[in-house]
Amino acid sequence: MGEEEFAEDEDDQEAASGRSGKRDARREEFLRAATEVFLSSGFSGASVDSIIAKAGGSKRTIYSYFGKKDQLFTTVIKEITGRVMGPFPAANIAGADLDTVLYRSGSHYLDAVMSPEALQLYRIVVGEGARFPGVARAFFENGPGRASAALASILEEGADDWGIPKRSAAKLAEHFIGMIRDDLHLKVVLGLCDPPTPAEARSSVRDAVDVFVYGIGRPS
Repeated sequence: MGEEEFAEDEDDQEAASGRSGKRDARREEFLRAATEVFLSSGFSGASVDSIIAKAGGSKRTIYSYFGKKDQLFTTVIKEITGRVMGPFPAANIAGADLDTVLYRSGSHYLDAVMSPEALQLYRIVVGEGARFPGVARAFFENGPGRASAALASILEEGADDWGIPKRSAAKLAEHFIGMIRDDLHLKVVLGLCDPPTPAEARSSVRDAVDVFVYGIGRPS
């Protein structure tokens, strides 16, 4: 192969890379517009036309990126939950005691579920989940289910140090994640109270950790 052929190959690769970059950027534009529309209008009230009005383009283009409306909403769910949840703070637990690990994990999760986007997404999914089980499943797997699985992995890793039966790690994680949400999350979702202040959130997590680790009476 001559030098000219090599140059042509490099030009082709650069062109393909440029097309791919433009396609990725366009996909992100559609996704941002879809997120705004779904969160403001709900699943039933959202329309592809509304998304196009924000992002431009055509229905055909949106369908080529995401598929049908429920598939697009599922992508929005994964994007929001991935962004607000982020990785659990597992990298910082080396040598930490169980109390500290639970407090860090609980604080991380409570901050995520109390974010405005997560609260609005929860309201929408609860209202639409029965009719669109795939949407509900995507929310659970990428939200509460993912949090429980991450914490279960942490508990299993430290089981010997903390005196936890490894076989119980998954169930213990589910219980703890539920304790962190508590009635507080439901009250906020229903509009019965405002999201907790940072101090209130810390106090709520502290209470959950104390009950989980020490039972109803924390040693003095």
